[in-house]
Amino acid sequence: MIDPINLAQALIRRPSVTPIDAGAMDVLQRALESLGFICRRMTFGEIENLYARRGTAAPNLCFAGHTDVVPVGDAAAWSEDPFEAAIVGDMLHGRGAVDMKGAVAAFVAAVSAVLARGEPKGSLSFLITGDEEGAAVDGTKRVVEALLAQGEGIDHCIVGEPSSAALLGDMIKVGRRGSLNAWITVEGMQGHVAYPQRAANPAPVLIALLQRLQSHILDDGYPEFQPSNLEVTDISVGNPATNVIPARAEARLNIRFNPAHSGQTLVRWLSEHCKAAGVGFKGEVKLRTAISGEAFLTAPGDFTDVVAAAVTAGAGRTPELSTTGGTSDARFIRALCPVIEFGLVGTTMHMVDERAPVSEILALTDIYERVIEGYFSRFAAA
Repeated sequence: MIDPINLAQALIRRPSVTPIDAGAMDVLQRALESLGFICRRMTFGEIENLYARRGTAAPNLCFAGHTDVVPVGDAAAWSEDPFEAAIVGDMLHGRGAVDMKGAVAAFVAAVSAVLARGEPKGSLSFLITGDEEGAAVDGTKRVVEALLAQGEGIDHCIVGEPSSAALLGDMIKVGRRGSLNAWITVEGMQGHVAYPQRAANPAPVLIALLQRLQSHILDDGYPEFQPSNLEVTDISVGNPATNVIPARAEARLNIRFNPAHSGQTLVRWLSEHCKAAGVGFKGEVKLRTAISGEAFLTAPGDFTDVVAAAVTAGAGRTPELSTTGGTSDARFIRALCPVIEFGLVGTTMHMVDERAPVSEILALTDIYERVIEGYFSRFAAA
């Protein structure tokens, strides 16, 4: 039997700020190997990843998560050392307590409890990355690609992100909006402000373009999803002089989109507007885009029912099935199998004094036990 609090403390004490692993994967691997898991370390670039599986039969229930954490910021502002994993009262303090070493430890402990009662009729696996908080290039995305190429079968996946909003178990994430980043550069011609006819000012072109993009209503929502939104996140001209027309104006924007769109349709829409903005301008309008994830939804059904029932039994409340929030590694795992997210309350994640109640980590462990047992009761018999 593995104690979730002891394991969470051991993980927190490894300062695994992306991309540094600091031995966190070793801690986790030792715990999983003690439970009979076959562990495969999958290193891409400087990122440590781990895929571990116990059993060979279907169905295969996977738990996905990450051991990397964001920087602590001003360490002096913390009431406890961010990597000491101190327990004060009922609170476990430390970077990663909520996001998401506490959930990783809870699922490992839940597996140990289930195995102590008998062998599940199927397989259990873990897909753990060290690159969720960073660029997410050499983490889950690469592992999923490798598993697909190898024909590894995963039937369903739970991601341990801190999905609960205010109370443990009040929310399960069953989908996410997609995310598209775009960089717009307007190349003009520098000149003196008193002689605008000799120059080509890129600033008005960019301003007008952004105004058109920002004012466009992408949609009014989609079943189970909030409306898509476009936000301008940076505008730069880089002109220190007051009497010079700049040569270049740049902007960055992000679109969070529901399944009414795909990343590529939005790229085409942006391209059309950028092309139109350059008509009649003595310069050039350039667009660069990066789709970091497509919108997805795990439709209500047996899988969501199993998890919701476990949450209700363990936390005493009926969870909302939600698609709100930002992106997570679930956007990559969806290529393998249906995926949902359930974990601790996320109110202190990424903050100074990140902390999780010990009682809630224990309660999460109990809920994960119920998920595992309910899952194999439902799907192993199917």
